[in-house]
Amino acid sequence: MNIALVSRLSLMMFAQYFIWGAWAPTMGNYMSSIGMGDSIPLAYALHPIACIIGPFFLGMVADRFFDSEKLLGVLMLIAGAAMAAMPAMVETNLFLPLLGLHALCYFPTLGLTASLAFHHLKNQENEFPVVRVFGTIGWAAIGLFMGYVLKADATPIPLYIGGGAALFLGLYSFTLPHTPPPSKGQTSTWKEIAGIDAFNALKSKSFVVFLLAAMLIFIAFGTYFPYAPLYFTAIHDAFFAGTNLFANPSGEMAWGQVSEIFFMLLIPFFFRRLGVKWMLLLGMLAWVVRFAIFAVGANAGMYYFILLGILIHGICYDFFFVTGQIYIDKKTSPDVRGQVQGLLVLLTQGVGFLLGTQLSGLYVNTYGANGQLTLGGWHTFWLIFAGATLVFSLAFILLFNDRVADHKESAEAQSG
Repeated sequence: MNIALVSRLSLMMFAQYFIWGAWAPTMGNYMSSIGMGDSIPLAYALHPIACIIGPFFLGMVADRFFDSEKLLGVLMLIAGAAMAAMPAMVETNLFLPLLGLHALCYFPTLGLTASLAFHHLKNQENEFPVVRVFGTIGWAAIGLFMGYVLKADATPIPLYIGGGAALFLGLYSFTLPHTPPPSKGQTSTWKEIAGIDAFNALKSKSFVVFLLAAMLIFIAFGTYFPYAPLYFTAIHDAFFAGTNLFANPSGEMAWGQVSEIFFMLLIPFFFRRLGVKWMLLLGMLAWVVRFAIFAVGANAGMYYFILLGILIHGICYDFFFVTGQIYIDKKTSPDVRGQVQGLLVLLTQGVGFLLGTQLSGLYVNTYGANGQLTLGGWHTFWLIFAGATLVFSLAFILLFNDRVADHKESAEAQSG
């Protein structure tokens, strides 16, 4: 292992997710504090919209004409400047457009940093997990620091920190190893980039069920990140006023990322014993349990019980999304694997997350005000999404059948 190279790439990945972790768990409470709570669904919709648009920009233009490290630098400098300027624009109509500019520049870099790392790592299977885990550490670190040290969730400080970190990564990117355009000289169509061609080549029923389940389960992600921080604040005000418990929820929420590291290490153990179907189902049912815990917590408080709902984030994310990526790697042939991985991101981080932000926002804006609900409202809110996720899980277990024959059918369809 090239320690120097891995260290440089690990710092890149740390900063990449440090930026996102600075504002994603705090934006809702900050917007509510400045009277923009009703616009929370729009603010968090900018992330999935960027995830839908970004792959086309990278695939059609950036991947063929620009060195990866230079493109990363330019995009991060723009993203950082936009975010750092947002607090000064609260009284204008530029607050959300600047967040949109940040999202359009930032989210395409999630794939860019991964491809840059893969390009330079010789032993990708062993070295990339070491690099990637620093991204999760970066998210957890800023969340713990923001919630427990700065105690600044409902202030503009997260935007200044996130913007500053993006500016740092922008400058640092120009020092990274030279990475030529990965698709220089190649032609690609929008169907290839979106994974449509690959989707058409996959005739497996179970694979289609998996992709649809992945899209639907990400509605839960689009519900959790915009509104869990506001729910935790309501819990603090109702049950823990005068204490630090949930006073700045980014601290408690960061423990979810800490659990990601732990459960990531357990994936090989469970994968060998349970197989893909039951791993995916556990990931889905973890969301049902999480939302049920939050619903009960709205009535009873119980700090550590609610914290348990946060701590199972590793199961919610790793057992479904990471296991799903492994499933795709095993299910598809090398010539379409990259396209299908891109399709998974489009359906989950894009379409599914977008549906989650809008459906949850519709409920909160209908039955609440400025992004907040009564405790009874939060109880019903989480029960609704727990029930919906349970229905998705039951449909998945009935329709998904990962048989060996199914794999053979898929391979024949791709070769034919």
